[in-house]
Amino acid sequence: MSDVSASAAKSFGKKLALCRAAAGMTQEELAHLSSIHRTEIGLLENGQRQPRLDTIIKIAGALDVDPCELIKGLSWTPPSTKPGEFRSA
Repeated sequence: MSDVSASAAKSFGKKLALCRAAAGMTQEELAHLSSIHRTEIGLLENGQRQPRLDTIIKIAGALDVDPCELIKGLSWTPPSTKPGEFRSA
């Protein structure tokens, strides 16, 4: 996992844990309602996994929140380049 990916996964996990706690749910309850394995919920909350879009939507539905709430505040800024310059991978 790249630094950006790891940072995003950790930030998402913290947000997920906060939303789950605010909903008064255990990981097991959230797993059941979202049809996602409890182990996966734990990995997501610990920042060890990045969720797919469909996973975010399922979790948001189970928590009764807008999916955007789970990714709110996550961002990335590309390195600056001058017009006409290309970045190499």
